[in-house]
Amino acid sequence: MLEDGTQTTRHDAGDPYRRAGVDMDAAAALVRGLRSLTASTRQAGSDGALGGFGGVFDLAASGFKDPLLIAANDGVGTKLAVAIATGRHESIGVDLVAMSVNDVVAQGGKPLLFLDYFATGRLDVAVAKCVVAGIAEGCKQARCVLIGGETAEMPGMYQGGDYDLAGFALGACERGDLLPRKNIQAGDVIFGLASSGFHANGFSLLRRLLDEKHIAYDAPFPPDTSESIGAILLRPTRIYAASVLNAKAHIKALAHITGGGLLDNIPRALPKGLSARLDLSAWQLPPEMRWFQTLGGWETAVMARTFNCGIGMAGITAAEEKETLFASLRECGETVYDIGRVAESAGAAPPVQLEGAWR
Repeated sequence: MLEDGTQTTRHDAGDPYRRAGVDMDAAAALVRGLRSLTASTRQAGSDGALGGFGGVFDLAASGFKDPLLIAANDGVGTKLAVAIATGRHESIGVDLVAMSVNDVVAQGGKPLLFLDYFATGRLDVAVAKCVVAGIAEGCKQARCVLIGGETAEMPGMYQGGDYDLAGFALGACERGDLLPRKNIQAGDVIFGLASSGFHANGFSLLRRLLDEKHIAYDAPFPPDTSESIGAILLRPTRIYAASVLNAKAHIKALAHITGGGLLDNIPRALPKGLSARLDLSAWQLPPEMRWFQTLGGWETAVMARTFNCGIGMAGITAAEEKETLFASLRECGETVYDIGRVAESAGAAPPVQLEGAWR
């Protein structure tokens, strides 16, 4: 009997597919166990049900008149290795959703639906349900529906219970609301929304440093010994959809700060001929990032190109819109900083210039 009370026929050990390492009964049990999670993300446009060959979404039911579709996909990189090593799988699904939906939001889109791909060497139903529960939580934060997914048990491709994740998000915006807008100019304000930690980038460097220093994930985090280093690293990525979309009328451009950090992502929101001047003294480098920077002896430029440095989403607004925008974002629970200005590009100067030092 499955968790929902459904009777199922269990194949015996003579099943050749099971002998090859694939447990179809476990997969069926997982799907049945996930139905309540996906149903919890239901919204107008989708019934949130599982079981078909594809997820169906009614765009008109979401209220769009002349929409453009915005698609994004991503994973969570080697942050997964930390989750697997520590046995803490509760929030990695939130990271998966955040990586894609924050990209959709950066283009001005409202996230509509999300699909996940879970691949493992040996399906552990409890672990998979824990991961998908995090995905459902991320979808609720992003106000989108978990419309479907795929679970693949692939012995020989992954070792034991190791697993990998990929996520796919689809959003939409009205044709005239696509970001970045075309009226960005020198003198515009660059703002930053606080991150919740490392999010899901730079973990190969972080893991290597801990390994070189022989520091375990369960070791107390020195600046705050009430938490372990593993817990600090696994803080879920902040999802900015609700707050940013509420204030989008005052925003000219957004940049989701992921791989490449501040230096590579902010220029993606700038038109040709313009650059960014960032004042590092405008915000504090989070304590976990400062600790790792000191431990690794990394220069500011390394930090700014590898990590979000405390800014999970950067954006551009007109100087006269700043106070209205900041008030709106703060009302939605965001910590927002005035971190710089848009400037004319100067010859061979880099597209992002860092000034001052973090507090």
